[in-house]
Amino acid sequence: MQVEKVIEHITNWLDTYVENSGAQGFVIGVSGGIDSAVTSVLGARTGRQLICVEMPIHQSANQVERAQRHSEFLQANFSNVTSIEVPMTNVFDELINVLPPVEDEAMRDMALVNTRARLRMTTLYYFAAYKNHLVLGTGNKVEDFGIGFFTKYGDGGVDLSPIADLTKTEVYALGHELGVNDTILEAPPTDGLWHDDRTDEDQIGASYPELEWAMEFRGDENALSEREREVLSIFRKLNSSNRHKMEPIPVCRIPDALLNNVSYR
Repeated sequence: MQVEKVIEHITNWLDTYVENSGAQGFVIGVSGGIDSAVTSVLGARTGRQLICVEMPIHQSANQVERAQRHSEFLQANFSNVTSIEVPMTNVFDELINVLPPVEDEAMRDMALVNTRARLRMTTLYYFAAYKNHLVLGTGNKVEDFGIGFFTKYGDGGVDLSPIADLTKTEVYALGHELGVNDTILEAPPTDGLWHDDRTDEDQIGASYPELEWAMEFRGDENALSEREREVLSIFRKLNSSNRHKMEPIPVCRIPDALLNNVSYR
């Protein structure tokens, strides 16, 4: 991959897009992870206004620190960047308090994990509406189009996706070139939505390099190792079960014959 040219291409694409949209700039959620770090630097490189929003919800201290250090890095290097922290733990807890009790705590936990992401999406669009900005997506190719590892109308609720055609490995390559902090480059990828420090690999059961391989695999399955078959099974299961998140919302199309000669009284 021609890293420098990819960076230039995405930066120009972002600049052209916002110019044609009539918006004044971008807003992005900064989590302390590699995807939001790279995307925010790319947005900053356009010279357009960029609002970086930190939205901790019961976040571990190391995640908060990485996000803060990255915001400081952006502001030190780009005069067009504004950083805002919106603590959301109390908001999240108050929502839990008014929700009805449930019997299945495991399902409730998963629902609340996705609720965190949707609260953050709502917050980002508040700033986007107030400032006439566009919300930058931070999903990569494997997450957005391979296994659907994102929250529908959460971190998947965005206006444009600058790095969605890049694998996680390629995103890391951009991060190194863009000067992203080593603590972010070295931290295990995590969505930061759980109370503990579980990583993406803990949740998925496979690493990103393994998933990238599975996404491109077209060979003879009989020649695969036991681990390769396991990874391929994980990928295919998630690709199938999360297909509803990766495809356009279904629209019920009405046959022309049912719409012809409609009269209104």
